[in-house]
This record gives sequence, C-alpha cells and structure tokens, in this order.
Amino acid sequence: MEEQLSRLIDKAWNRYLQTPPDQRLLIAIGGIPGSGKTTLALSLVTALNARAATLEPTSPPPAAYVPMDGYHLTRAQLSALPDPVTAHARRGAEFTFDAASFLALVAALRQPLTPSTPVITAPSFDHAIKDPVADGYIIQPSHRIVVVEGLYVLLDKTPWREASEMMDEKWFVEVDFAVARRRLAKRHMLAGIVNSEAEGDRRARENDLVNGRMIVEGLVQGVDEVVVSREDGKWVHE
Repeated sequence: MEEQLSRLIDKAWNRYLQTPPDQRLLIAIGGIPGSGKTTLALSLVTALNARAATLEPTSPPPAAYVPMDGYHLTRAQLSALPDPVTAHARRGAEFTFDAASFLALVAALRQPLTPSTPVITAPSFDHAIKDPVADGYIIQPSHRIVVVEGLYVLLDKTPWREASEMMDEKWFVEVDFAVARRRLAKRHMLAGIVNSEAEGDRRARENDLVNGRMIVEGLVQGVDEVVVSREDGKWVHE
C-alpha cells in the first residue's frame, strides 16, 4: 500500500512545503460508497504526519483528517422532512446531509492563519447511536494540512461545488461498481445495519449505488488526481 501511495504522499508534501505559512493546504478526496476514499484519506494523513515527525520531532502533527459523515442530518431531522419514510430509507443520499454547515466548515478552514486563529471543530458520526456527534474532530491552528473526505465533496451542485472550489487539491477515488457493491454488502452486515449480506446487497443496490451514479455523473471539473481502487484493495493512478 505504501508503494501505491508514495506519489500522492510526495505530491501532498511538496504542496505543503509550497503553501504560505498563513494558509492551510486543503485536500478533498471524493468517491462513491465503497470506493476506499476513507482508507486513502487516513493513510495520507498518517504518512504526512510520520514524515513531519522525522524532520521536526518536537513539532505538532501538521495534518488532520475530517470526513463529511458528521454532516448527516439527524434521525429527528429526517423525520421532519416532507417525506420521512423516503428520507430514512435513502439516508446517505445528497439531500440527507447538511451541506450548508459543511460549506461553513470549509470556509472557516480557508481563512488565513493568524495568532488569534481559533480551534475549529467538526462533527463526527456515531454508528452506535446512528447520529452525528458535535465536536468529534478538532482542527488546531497547527494543522496546516486538512484532508477532507466524503461522498459529495466533489459534487458539481450548490453548495458542494462552492466548497470544492476552496480546495487546493481535488482527488477522486474511482472503483468498479461491482467491486463497491460487494464491499458494501459486507460492510452493512458487519456494521449491524442489516442482518445478512443479502440484505446488505439490496441496500447497496437500492441506495448506495444510486448515490454513486449521481456522484460519478455530477463530478466537478478540474479534478487533480484520479485514483483507481482495485478489487485487491490497492490503488493505481490514471
């Protein structure tokens, strides 16, 4: 995996070195459900912080990871929508996220760094309670690289588009839909969302891959990297 990631790690590190000290390097990693974007994002952050630690052991880690999962609408908010049955069934679709709050997060991350720059927090998603949790992620002023990952971070639709335009790097993880379908069927069962892999497969077909088609067809222009996620779990670059 490290060999597959080396070019992207080098690219991100070099962009970080070229970033003015009063700015953050913002990297968006998008992809369909089951594409492996979370694994890529976490691997990148870990590698960047490890590299920084070898050069400046006493400095705080420069890279932080922020997924957009915490911007799911709560179950109570879904129930308040005009069609709550569909909203709950389609949880994970674009309309079941608080896109405006996500845009506000990216705008805050984009502000120049000063001695008075505050700590920025972002919500996480607790799968046990099936709802977001406030302040699950903390971005310190010392975090000068922020890797933002999620389904719609590269969607060409307001306000997702406006958030993507504030990113310095836009990376898209491409995967065969059949590979994603198999991954998702297993994931849903292991997460306790469904009781069997067959039920997980149905959820993948009826919700996740429907969303995936929208993501692929609505991809923003100007993607900097396309990373192909293979069935063996490795990545190649196009």
